[in-house]
Amino acid sequence: MAIENIVPLISSGVSGPLGVLHLPRLWLKSSLEARGKLAPGYPGCGKGYDQMVLSALNLDRQKTLDYIKNSKPTYTQFENWVKQQPGVKLDKGTIDKINGDIRGYNHDDGTRKGIFDASGLNDSSCNYRGAIELNNLDDWNEFHAAVLK
Repeated sequence: MAIENIVPLISSGVSGPLGVLHLPRLWLKSSLEARGKLAPGYPGCGKGYDQMVLSALNLDRQKTLDYIKNSKPTYTQFENWVKQQPGVKLDKGTIDKINGDIRGYNHDDGTRKGIFDASGLNDSSCNYRGAIELNNLDDWNEFHAAVLK
């Protein structure tokens, strides 16, 4: 059975061997979109965490997306490609900064409220404030609606 409309369940809080948070999720979403399998409502490469990681690592957005689309790499193949890009920034300081930026990012109140409402939660019943945790909640709800309901 073919799986279509896949909710990307790799969290932004996950890193691969390079140690860059969100990079595995960017790879997964972009790979799914390139094959027409990304669940509705998810950008293959959005302007939030996706662009933050691309910019921090000094990766060309279109070149990266083209590589994923045309080469269909495994995750480790993708990381190896990243390491070979001219001007890529993979030093400890760059990785620590982008990881800190990702961990420290919070959604605006409206986005948080929307995710909480969909989850039956509110500011009093849930301590989540960071975008990583809120996005996880959102993914779990979307996965439940698409697959388990």
